[in-house]
Amino acid sequence: MKEIIFASKNKGKIREVLDILDGNKIKLVSLLGLDIPDIIESGTTFEANAKIKAEIIYDSFRLPTIADDSGLAVEQLHDSPGVYSARYAGELATDDENNDKLLRALANFDEPHKAKYVCAAVYFDGKNFSSARGEVHGKIIMKRKGTNGFGYDPYFVPDGFNKTMAELSLEEKNKISHRAIAFNELKKMII
Repeated sequence: MKEIIFASKNKGKIREVLDILDGNKIKLVSLLGLDIPDIIESGTTFEANAKIKAEIIYDSFRLPTIADDSGLAVEQLHDSPGVYSARYAGELATDDENNDKLLRALANFDEPHKAKYVCAAVYFDGKNFSSARGEVHGKIIMKRKGTNGFGYDPYFVPDGFNKTMAELSLEEKNKISHRAIAFNELKKMII
């Protein structure tokens, strides 16, 4: 079984990726409970930030590493919050604070608020990077719905659905999400 570190402490993200990679000859080790260096996501793209994380974590543990950077791009906001999605309302912002800022930013625009979730996933073995990208298109609604998921999920309705990402089960979400698309593609490259 191949041991790979997943460069994340986000419990929701870890749960999703474990579900995607389950049963694939991979033992995924998260960063929960591990002492890690501060990682400054200074890249201007999702892929650049994922590579920064993967390289730093690889250098710390000398194990193959997967990392991702993902976020929300809203058309009316010129694809913001983009790479700043997790810290849209500030460096230590909560999901609620980020969502509140998003809704305030969209308040003066007409619906629909077209948006997409983007995920860049990378694998780094100490020498080479493999990378994959996933996108799911949809819209932002102005009223919170659902309790599953995290981040902007309670406000994001994927195209072809009448439920938010937070109303979908983990199994449903992992069939259509940006993260599922990217990690399923990455899985083909590393297994």
